[in-house]
Amino acid sequence: MDKDGLLGGKFYFKKLPNGLLDKTKVTCTICKAEFRYHRSNSSLCYHLRAKHPESTSTGSCQSTPQDYGARGRITKHVSEKLTNSLVVWIAKNCRPVSIVEDDGLREVIRVASGDVRYNLPSRGTIVSRLHTLYEDQRDQRSSKLVQVRNVALTGDRWTSVNNDNYSGVTAHFIDNDWTLQSFALTVSKTEERQCAEACADHFLSVANEWKIKDKLTTFGTDSARNMVAAARLLPFEHMPCTAHILQRTITVSLNDSEFERVLAKCRKVVGHFKQSPANTQELKEQQVAHGQKTEPLVRDVPTRWNSTLEMIKRIQRNKSVLTTILAQQNSMVTMLTDQEFDILQKLEELLEPCRYVTELLGGKQYVSCSVVLPALCYLFRVMELSDDDPVYVLRFKKVFTTDLAQRRDSINLTWLKIATALDPRFKDLKCVSKDERREVWASLHDLVMAETHAHQPSAQTTEEPSPKKRKIAICLLGSSDSDSEEEEDSIDRCLDRYKAEPKIDIEECPLQWWLKREGAHARLAPIACKYLSTPATTVPCERLFSLSGHIIQKRSASLSSDDVNKIVCLNNWLSVKD
Repeated sequence: MDKDGLLGGKFYFKKLPNGLLDKTKVTCTICKAEFRYHRSNSSLCYHLRAKHPESTSTGSCQSTPQDYGARGRITKHVSEKLTNSLVVWIAKNCRPVSIVEDDGLREVIRVASGDVRYNLPSRGTIVSRLHTLYEDQRDQRSSKLVQVRNVALTGDRWTSVNNDNYSGVTAHFIDNDWTLQSFALTVSKTEERQCAEACADHFLSVANEWKIKDKLTTFGTDSARNMVAAARLLPFEHMPCTAHILQRTITVSLNDSEFERVLAKCRKVVGHFKQSPANTQELKEQQVAHGQKTEPLVRDVPTRWNSTLEMIKRIQRNKSVLTTILAQQNSMVTMLTDQEFDILQKLEELLEPCRYVTELLGGKQYVSCSVVLPALCYLFRVMELSDDDPVYVLRFKKVFTTDLAQRRDSINLTWLKIATALDPRFKDLKCVSKDERREVWASLHDLVMAETHAHQPSAQTTEEPSPKKRKIAICLLGSSDSDSEEEEDSIDRCLDRYKAEPKIDIEECPLQWWLKREGAHARLAPIACKYLSTPATTVPCERLFSLSGHIIQKRSASLSSDDVNKIVCLNNWLSVKD
């Protein structure tokens, strides 16, 4: 705002009878027209361009003919860009399609553009553009899948709050630049029952739809019986979710333990504050008074990983606050004793490594399959018995290690061992026994042999060989044994060269290592690309359902299940950095 008015003195505020200025209204000094003022000069610039074009030559209005029409109207080109931007925004940020009917959004765009007659696109236009954007993005992902040899899938089934069945599938692979790629293939509503045969048929149909059935290596699922049974019906390697296995072990270890009694008491304390707005407000006030961070208490949920750990952490951080409030209220809810807080501290020390492993294996932007066995080995070391452990800790550790060892045997150990050997961080295989190490390298030897034979030209020909060539072939038959021995030696040297390479630091990226040494280990590289692309968990699908729950529960009634699938996939695709 200039000293003498707005836009170089071309507008001035209306003066009230008491001598004060009315900052909500302005008057044009040229034509004396009066306008409402909302702290924006856009509509004033539009008036000058439309009614007094000669007065805009001073440069006070910054809009150019390239952005807007000669009379302040948004051009068709800019309108198209706005519509496409709205479509991306709706998909990427899970906004309802009906937001284009919001008067506030329309006014924001009008003020920002200076076009007071701009109208938002219709809901039908947005849905149509969403379909177009989906097809474009889908083609881009299909082209990526065409270029790779191996693809791993994770799949899961989920029931919405409306009691509808949804199925999600994600794809994972390593591209030609040794970059791990991961994205959704579908989150579709299914009408059939969630039996094993129906699940298997659905996952196969998704693979056929994306034309990747012949490229699939592994199929990851959680530990639900129908999913495990469905995986057995599929012609791919099954990869059980390690995170689900670990969380199940934690649950079994906590049942009927001394920890469970204290946790039950924690839940009562949390419920006392969660169920009362007055108690919640008092908790905030006392946290401020004690100089602590204001945070709500949380209650553990069986299906929410690491929620038990978070519950006990927050109770311990707010020990003095909770003690003060419950004492002042003379509440029937009793606070934990010092001995019980000691028990909570012991439990935190036991669960913290489990949280670390769960989060480590749940990543989708880095290799996780090769980390499973080293991570489990780390947990077994953490849970080793100590003479200083109380009885309840000893019991927890015994149950934990026994249960985890049994579940470890049910996962795809063969695949995990090979993946571990092909990760330059863990290729010494210290996480398995010496006998198992020999078996792993023998398996890798066979894989290299099979890979070599798969890429050799076929000896079969449709033409009958000439007598001269037949005689040469007969003479060469005697050399087949020696050729085989040379091939065996060549593979052994290939493996020895790889084993002689120094290990890399655990923080370094194994894919970057392979990118730089792909030429030096050309026979092992395709196998590494295949095995390292498999995710260790089904967390990508879990995240997909968490993401889609908001859309599914709050979607417009005018959106079909196919529309929901497209929006959920677009949300995932547009959020992934290529």
